Amino acid sequence: MATLDAIVEFANKLMLERPISDYCPNGLQVEGRSEVKKIVSGVTASQALVDEAIARGADLLLVHHGYFWKGEQPTIVGIKRARIKALLENDMSLLAYHLPLDVHAELGNNVQFAELLELSVDGPLDPEAKPSVGLVGRFKQPITVKQFADLLQQKLSRPPQVITNNDEELIERVGWCTGGAQGYIEKAIAAKVDAYVSGEISEPTVHIARESGVHYFAAGHHATERCGAMALGKRLAEEFGLEHEFVDIDNPV
Repeated sequence: MATLDAIVEFANKLMLERPISDYCPNGLQVEGRSEVKKIVSGVTASQALVDEAIARGADLLLVHHGYFWKGEQPTIVGIKRARIKALLENDMSLLAYHLPLDVHAELGNNVQFAELLELSVDGPLDPEAKPSVGLVGRFKQPITVKQFADLLQQKLSRPPQVITNNDEELIERVGWCTGGAQGYIEKAIAAKVDAYVSGEISEPTVHIARESGVHYFAAGHHATERCGAMALGKRLAEEFGLEHEFVDIDNPV
């Protein structure tokens, strides 16, 4: 057992070591009971994840996508009311880290994604960005476009959407940015990669990939961002001797 204050202080020190301009508050978003025995982590604090965390006896829910986003309706009504009501009625805290969990050098979504695919990391996708969210790296041995698609399906348990002119071409140098990062494809082209992976795809991405010759893989926003919350939850559990479960709420996007 550990205190909520101690966990939040440790997590904030770990994840908020440098200031990042974000679209939501990072850290403790909903305060629950003062003592924590069990953490449930997941990608998004949906009603389904909140309900599952309650069913599994969690004291603290840790996510990548929490609440209170810039530009959204500020009132607590409808879906937001139902989610927060469930948290408060069950005295369960919500801890959320968005961009800090994308860029963290050890536990972040992007570096954890590299470990999952056994990609070495050469550096940032955009060297001028502070911080750069995406990364560039390479395989030890080149693989074909088709083999890379198969690898993504194996590791993420879902087939990627692939935009390519030739699925037998070899890929060695890769750029990637988890989540909704299809807009960074031009950064990947400038980095002279063979392939670019993000979570989502949009209409212009198809034409840019075809015309540039960079093989593009849309591997799923949710699927590419499982690793960060899982890694942070594990770290907190190890640090404080707590029980931890990662709960994967299926999302096809």
